[in-house]
Amino acid sequence: MPARAHRGAHLRVECPPRIDTTILIVPSSRFSSHKFHREPAWQALRRVPSTHVPHNWRHWLLDRGSLTERLLVKSRGQLRVQLLKQQLERPRLSECRDLALPVRRLALVREVILHGNHRPWVYARSILPLSTLTGRLRSLRRLDNRPLGQLLFNDPTMVRGPFQIACLTPGNCEFPPEAGPVNQPLWGRRSIFRLDQKPVLVSEIFLPCFDPTAFSPYNGPDPSPDLRLHRIR
Repeated sequence: MPARAHRGAHLRVECPPRIDTTILIVPSSRFSSHKFHREPAWQALRRVPSTHVPHNWRHWLLDRGSLTERLLVKSRGQLRVQLLKQQLERPRLSECRDLALPVRRLALVREVILHGNHRPWVYARSILPLSTLTGRLRSLRRLDNRPLGQLLFNDPTMVRGPFQIACLTPGNCEFPPEAGPVNQPLWGRRSIFRLDQKPVLVSEIFLPCFDPTAFSPYNGPDPSPDLRLHRIR
């Protein structure tokens, strides 16, 4: 478990040794065909024993509600969305696999940093297949600095799939400079949302400036029958 941080200090995150931190090396559309992109080994939550997730991170990794709303409460309304990019490109291999997309198929890739109290708290990456961006969901093409999570949770047709979690490091994940220096393992989660049965993959990575121990409302864990978290605290 991570040690308690002093007030104002960065909280050090230590991933349990049995969490799989395998690096998947796959081609990336960001680079030429002679270079490669590294991905963390995302694991289905049901495959990760509850004892491997530190107590102070469970409330954040397993919360089924809107992360945006929870961060708004934690920051006392001082939450800002910084848009890093929103453009058509090829998703990463594991993202294509989860969305059942052909490897060379383009999708809208959106990356943002969520700043709480003027500090980078969460790096979020969303993959929106072009087949999702049709009909009334065309508006997702023009989100800009508006939070995607707010729109997802306000949609009456929204259904959220199971979580995957991962320990991320500079060795298995590419972090944007806006995330700040990353010299420790970080916790992340991702899941597929469906609006009108159309998928959107959202990954959320908690950055070093984020302190999970501070109080904010909790919306309950992922209701997986294989996950025994009866004593969350």
